[in-house]
Amino acid sequence: MNNKIEPSNLLVSSSGMSLCSKQTSLHEKITQQDQPLPHLPFHICRDGTWLYRGSPIKRKALICLFASLLRRDSMGRYWLKSTTESGLIHVEDVPFMAIELDFRGKCNRHQTLCFRTNVDELICLGEDHPLICDWDRPLEDSTVPYIHVRDGEGDKPILARVSRALLFELAALATIGHVNGKACLGVWSRNCFFPLSRLADKE
Repeated sequence: MNNKIEPSNLLVSSSGMSLCSKQTSLHEKITQQDQPLPHLPFHICRDGTWLYRGSPIKRKALICLFASLLRRDSMGRYWLKSTTESGLIHVEDVPFMAIELDFRGKCNRHQTLCFRTNVDELICLGEDHPLICDWDRPLEDSTVPYIHVRDGEGDKPILARVSRALLFELAALATIGHVNGKACLGVWSRNCFFPLSRLADKE
């Protein structure tokens, strides 16, 4: 005798229940809130490697597919959401890496800096895709910049971290600019200036 309950059977059974539906709706909402959030066995390492149950995913096409399903909620948590399933996943830092830089146009205000991510997404720096960097600190404490890839919920965007190799390329393109009245080094792209670091102190 087959006692296996299929998901489709559960849906049919629940649709057939009509008694006291109004009285139980509030109870159901409270119960759903008390239930633990679903988790999927995915992990994105700091270097951009995707793991499934602890093993690296080696198929690039599969990683790109999962990346297209990635969402970020207003609490900063990452989700994989498809039409049939959704769940939280763990991300060490940010989900993507910027690994290649393409310089287009002339220079300074008239140039466009385009980055390719590790999932082959092309991001051009500008108003919609800013470079985010905690630049206003001593040079020895400088931090790695990030690129706004796409919006999440609220003020929690999905970011890509600039690789160390590309950071040197950005430094080579850097010019002097001003942010909030402070002189700094930064890069231009699509008529937007993005600070990278303070100016070195004069001895």
